[in-house]
Amino acid sequence: MAAFFFICIIATTMLPTEVIMNPTFSVIRSLGLYDNLLGIIIPSINTATGIFMFRTFFVSVPDDLIESARIDGASDGMIFLKIMLPIARPIIMTLGIFSFQWRWNDYIWPLIVLNDPKKYTLQVAIRSLVGAEDINWTILIAASVISILPLLLVFLAFQRWILDSNLDSGLKKKKCRLLRRTFLLLWTNGATEQRRFLF
Repeated sequence: MAAFFFICIIATTMLPTEVIMNPTFSVIRSLGLYDNLLGIIIPSINTATGIFMFRTFFVSVPDDLIESARIDGASDGMIFLKIMLPIARPIIMTLGIFSFQWRWNDYIWPLIVLNDPKKYTLQVAIRSLVGAEDINWTILIAASVISILPLLLVFLAFQRWILDSNLDSGLKKKKCRLLRRTFLLLWTNGATEQRRFLF
């Protein structure tokens, strides 16, 4: 049954954003979060990508590690808090950086949810600089560079958790290399999408 629900969650990644945007907006409006920054943050907390990444990571943890903790008398909650959560720190940091990048570069959803120009995100504000006929390229390029700086700072601050993650608790080095390649691939794709949106 758990595998069936997992497949259903992963299947949602095949749906275009436009398909789930209307029901998500209806839920946000019914909760009174329209024209509220929480309306942007809350829907992005739990994603199918995050569930997939965490499940893949936890499945790769050796059973011997968990059995050893149970022999020592640790409960399931203690195993999760003291063993699983600490060794999952690299995946938490990775998903945190991904989520920040995706939400920072998001344009359509903030444009739909937010109505007050004072609450616009940076990407929506940059798009408003583009006029129908006249474009001030100096301001537009300067704003684009400024919008990239937070992403660069976040990556530099947390790159040691990604590029130098040491999973000595029984995880294979192959998993670490795969995680590293996945991060760099998604990061590059995100930067490409942002350049495509701006230019």
